Amino acid sequence: MGKRILQRHRGKGGIQYRSPVIGKFARVRYPFVAEGRTAEARIVDIVHERGRAYPLAQLDYSGKRFYVPAVSGMTVGSQIQIGAQATVSAGNVLPLANIPEGTTICNIERYLGDGGRLVRQAGESALLFANTPLGSTIRLPSGRTAFLSPRCRASVGVISGGGRTEKPFLRAGAKYHLMKSKGKAYPRMRGIAMAAVYHPFGGGRHQHPGKSTSTARNAPPGRKVGHIAPRKTGRKRISRSDMSQVS
Repeated sequence: MGKRILQRHRGKGGIQYRSPVIGKFARVRYPFVAEGRTAEARIVDIVHERGRAYPLAQLDYSGKRFYVPAVSGMTVGSQIQIGAQATVSAGNVLPLANIPEGTTICNIERYLGDGGRLVRQAGESALLFANTPLGSTIRLPSGRTAFLSPRCRASVGVISGGGRTEKPFLRAGAKYHLMKSKGKAYPRMRGIAMAAVYHPFGGGRHQHPGKSTSTARNAPPGRKVGHIAPRKTGRKRISRSDMSQVS
């Protein structure tokens, strides 16, 4: 009969597939500062949290500890400013309306007060493209643009930890522990390399799916593998009108 396929087992949400909480500090977010007010926070330490690709800066603000993604140029013992009247320098946190156009920013709030949600990967940054009374336009690292409220806050600079992917994993165990800390499946076995009892694409004299790799959205869990409800499949066909334009 075989066992349940990995996709179905992980979809159940078992404890063995969840991201572990051991080694996690606290929620990464900006401290609350009233609008129109500017405050200072001291960087107590630069720490590493399990499962994160970038270091965290531990802030001391009004006797409380907060964690934010470390920006390149931050040092232990220095001060950062948070608020509308903060200077535009690396590490300071300002509303988008108070940041000049063309400035490199990171850790951007998607909605006012959420503590920072966008552009938090190591070595990444976004570009403040334009400021208008209706909102601010952000050019994301993917090339897409986002239109956000000018009251949303962002850090000036680039997330530290750039170049992390340039160092290879010399041992499989190191990659295993990294993926385990993120709660992701590793190593990943191809379905066509499995036996027929373990995966719908398994079995046969050669490694081939043996059936269509497109699967319906309402397919049962044991068959919901491959391309789930794809919009397009196969080679792109060129119409006669397009061919006439090319010629």
